[in-house]
Amino acid sequence: MIALVDHTSKLIKGTLSNLLEGKTIALGITGSVGAVECVALARTLMRHGAEVQTVMSRMAQRIIHPHLMEWATGNPVITELTGQIEHITLAGKHESHVDLLLIAPSTANTIGKIANGIDDTPVTTTASSAIGARIPMIIVPAMHESMYDHPVVIENIEKLRRMGITIVSPRMEEAKAKIPEVRTIVEHVLKVLGPRDLEGKHFIVTAGPTRGWIDRVRYVTNPSTGKMGIAVAGELIRRGATVSLVLGPTTEQGPDLADIHRVSTSAEMLDTVMSQLSARKTDAFISTAAVLDYVPSKKEDSKMASGTESLNIELIPTKKIIEEARKTHKDLFIVGFKVESGVTDEELAKRAMIKIERGICDLVVANDEQRKGVAFGTDTNAVLIVGTNGYTKSVELAPKIVIARHIVDEIVQRMK
Repeated sequence: MIALVDHTSKLIKGTLSNLLEGKTIALGITGSVGAVECVALARTLMRHGAEVQTVMSRMAQRIIHPHLMEWATGNPVITELTGQIEHITLAGKHESHVDLLLIAPSTANTIGKIANGIDDTPVTTTASSAIGARIPMIIVPAMHESMYDHPVVIENIEKLRRMGITIVSPRMEEAKAKIPEVRTIVEHVLKVLGPRDLEGKHFIVTAGPTRGWIDRVRYVTNPSTGKMGIAVAGELIRRGATVSLVLGPTTEQGPDLADIHRVSTSAEMLDTVMSQLSARKTDAFISTAAVLDYVPSKKEDSKMASGTESLNIELIPTKKIIEEARKTHKDLFIVGFKVESGVTDEELAKRAMIKIERGICDLVVANDEQRKGVAFGTDTNAVLIVGTNGYTKSVELAPKIVIARHIVDEIVQRMK
């Protein structure tokens, strides 16, 4: 006899992170063609640890079959309301209700109904119950641009915002208000369900490499991708902070909820950081970027000719961004990052501690680029966090999203 087990689709739970572990999300799907993205959306939420329960309108079922969402989530799909009062089971005033109702995609029709208390589909009825039970809700509009720009649709969206519902803006492409990318929706989910222990705080984060130009087409740089800094920015946002992300040249995308400033050179990164520090009150500066220590002394105005046997380039030191920030902001909480190569943990801690002892940094995150899975270009990292009074904490190899949580935990403890 075969033993009954959980649906095998649930084996993916927690494979990206445990940020949504213990959370149950009701995913409401309505009759927009954007519904085709819901399999990827549901499974990404699951990969962050969530349990997902799908609710579908009749029109949504004409775009994707409920069996597909049952396979994706491992849970039966609610396609009609019965004597089981499914909308109350999911979103009623009781302890076992869902943690979040996510309606993605949401048509203009559904938006209008929810805004005006009309309950004639499983999705809208669940939404009405969730609003009454004060359950967090996210709505993701998706429709043609002409419908999205309708004055009444605009008014209904604003009405939902006033109710405390989070609206995720669509991608405006090809005269359509398209459902945003999955990562964008998930970013909003993580923020809504995050601990919010940094609400009201503002951070500046640098990430990625910088370039030192030799001529118009050649430059020196390093292998940094910015993944670690982007992960830190994402964790700060998840916990309620606002973030100005100063991002060097990389193909990686920063969080949509960050204020992103793209730069190329070390000088541009320095100028942007100092400008951001002057522009508004900042609670902490986290310098994860791999800023070049040396750059060519000059940039040729045109492409240098090829074919010479040798080429000598004079390199000059760059200004240290964290040191410049400390000069003008004596009380700013500063977190530095330090990469070493082929050293022991004791030596790594000793070198990181220098910045603490000199009063430049309040916290230093150090790693050794020679260790497997660590530092540039990887999705994982292992770090040594060094603080004042000889404090050290070793974080073993883990995804950078997990490392980011450890780093931000340390920051939160010191900013209380």
